[in-house]
Amino acid sequence: MQGRSDDQREFLDAESVAGHLLKSDSVFAFLAAYRRQLFPEEMFADLFPSRRGRPSVPAEVMASVITLQALHGLSDNETVDAVTFDLRWKAACGLPITAGAFHSTTLTYWRRRLAASDRPNRIFEAVKTVVAATGALTGKTRRALDSTILDDAVATQDTVTQLIGAIRRVRREVPGAGEVVASQCSAHDYDDPGKPAITWDDAAAREMLVNALVTDAHRLLGHLPDQELGVRAAEAVALLALIAGQDVEPVDDSDGTDGRWRIAQRVAQDRVISTVDPDARHAHKSVHRRQDGFKAHIAVEPDTGLITDCALTKAGGAGTHDAAVAPQLLAGESAPVTVLADSAYGSGDFRAQLRKSRHRDRVKPAPLRAAVPGGFTIDDFTVDHRGHRVTCPAGVARSISARGNATFGAACRGCALRPQCTTSIDGRSLKIGPHDALQRAARKRSQKPRWLNEYRQHRPMVERTIAWLTRGNRKVRYRGVTRNDQWLHHRAAAVNLHRLITLGLTHTGAGWAIA
Repeated sequence: MQGRSDDQREFLDAESVAGHLLKSDSVFAFLAAYRRQLFPEEMFADLFPSRRGRPSVPAEVMASVITLQALHGLSDNETVDAVTFDLRWKAACGLPITAGAFHSTTLTYWRRRLAASDRPNRIFEAVKTVVAATGALTGKTRRALDSTILDDAVATQDTVTQLIGAIRRVRREVPGAGEVVASQCSAHDYDDPGKPAITWDDAAAREMLVNALVTDAHRLLGHLPDQELGVRAAEAVALLALIAGQDVEPVDDSDGTDGRWRIAQRVAQDRVISTVDPDARHAHKSVHRRQDGFKAHIAVEPDTGLITDCALTKAGGAGTHDAAVAPQLLAGESAPVTVLADSAYGSGDFRAQLRKSRHRDRVKPAPLRAAVPGGFTIDDFTVDHRGHRVTCPAGVARSISARGNATFGAACRGCALRPQCTTSIDGRSLKIGPHDALQRAARKRSQKPRWLNEYRQHRPMVERTIAWLTRGNRKVRYRGVTRNDQWLHHRAAAVNLHRLITLGLTHTGAGWAIA
């Protein structure tokens, strides 16, 4: 059942004894004064529908602790120690000096309850409600979008480690799999916690080991008993099937080695990098900078630095590109806004979404690449979108196919402009996307001084908020997209609350206001 705080202060209440020592502009002092208004008990009533059982820790206390934990980037054990020994935390939570903290598993219990509810991000939503009530964003109609890579909480595993780990997981989760492993899988002693004892500098030995492990995986998958699998067992089987195929390829059987496997000479798209956290991914923020983990996406009001929405995705793979996630960040906007973002958001689909939602497009276009250095780009070709025709710089027109292709072919032979246009022996060809008109218009607008000035003044401000968000919290503490997305929303709520307090947040008795 839901626990409730006593309105009557206890003897040696930390806030009454040491509250005057708290910095007036700190989150501790704010929660000590207004935690009940920020996190009322009814806000969490649906988490405890039963009136029976031992009362939980009061909601206002747990919400305050979760917010402070996210703000300071502490582990569960560190958070419990802070609640036990730090008078600032006790004052913020309304606890007496002599009170002991709850067990660290209570935090896990609350996160699971929140995640299973229909409003898992209610703490973030509560702070957004405060933002709206203060009018801090009134008249501020710009939103800057950006993303950053967060390091994962597990070690990246090589192919051998992943194969062994996936086989062990199937043996652990699937009924009857242990007997199959014992009778069919001989590449490794799967009770041995270490790596196989081979000469790792020997390429032939590594290749033999990979082949044997992949063969074990296929045998295990092929000999599993026919049965209805639970969620965990089904996930284990699916992961093994994925791991056994993503990094390997069959050896060419021209030399009589049919049925053998080797490490593939390519990197699989959306590659799983760890069986401990199958959601973690490789990410390339730049050509020379690679990270492993997740991607945090945020929308920010650039003048105040307040985060209006956020989302966490895998660092790579389908549906994780910045432009694909961007509509989700703007879904809560009740009126059109000016959207500022770098060229990673410059897809035609996203521009079409902005136009449909009547948002103002201030997304930086991606630079055009010429087929010949210094030569003609696609903007040097005139496109009649209604007539489905395109005209090259030499005045030759061609029809655009249903798939958006335009081929000049023989018309390029003997053309005086060919050296500036193409090096292909088949002549120049173009791919005209479905949103080509929007992209061309965006490239033209981006050259105007007013557009450039607005972009340069307001777009870089999102980097300031990302610095606040990731300071001491570049590495996530949990596994999987769902848990880390919840953490990101708690972190964003804490950063927003800290920012609001800096701006002068107070409660007037009738509502929230910026002093």
